Formats: sequence, structure tokens, C-alpha cells
Amino acid sequence: MGDDELDIVAIFRQALSKHGYTVFGFTDSTLALEHSKTNAKDYALVRIDVRMPQMNGFELAANVKAIKPDAKIVLMSAFEVNDLEFLMLAVKVSDFLRKPVDIKTLVQKVRFTMAN
Repeated sequence: MGDDELDIVAIFRQALSKHGYTVFGFTDSTLALEHSKTNAKDYALVRIDVRMPQMNGFELAANVKAIKPDAKIVLMSAFEVNDLEFLMLAVKVSDFLRKPVDIKTLVQKVRFTMAN
């Protein structure tokens, strides 16, 4: 999970962990990418904030998919994301969530995405 806000990473990690998911949380996209390279087998779904420093969520998604092609990607943003940005992304995104998102919705989306 990548997000530039530490409190969101902590809240989402705690919520998803309570539902049986192993969650790695990062506020630095470069560290998230390095961790996914080293631990690719542990990545089934990656929830990424679109607007992150160092490397934006679209770039991180493409890099994760290059490492782990079957990883499911869920992008999230509080900002407006235009269709062109998604068209330019050369990888499939499983879902998009608009911030703020409540925990129940997040868990439901993760569960649904993992099942499909």
C-alpha cells in the first residue's frame, strides 16, 4: 500500500489486517517499489495513491506490474483524475477509489478485487 499520508497508511493497514490481509504500508513510492521487487511473491494487490512524491501512482503501478504482472492494482485519489491519465497507463487497473473512503468500503473493494 502506498500513500503519501502516514495516518492513512496506518489506518488502512490496521483495518485490512483485522480482516486477515497482510499489509505492507509505505509513504515513499521508491521504498514501496524496492520492497515489491524484493518480496514480489507477497504481493497480490497493491493500493496506490495517485499523487505521491518521488514517483506518482501511475508510475508505481506500471513498475509493480512489470515486477509482478498478476498483481491487482487499486488506485486512489482525493484529487480529480482525468481519463487521459488512465489511458496513458499501459497497465490494467482493477479499481479506482475516491478519497475519502470509509473503512467498510475499502475492505469490500479489496475483498471483491481479490476474488476476481
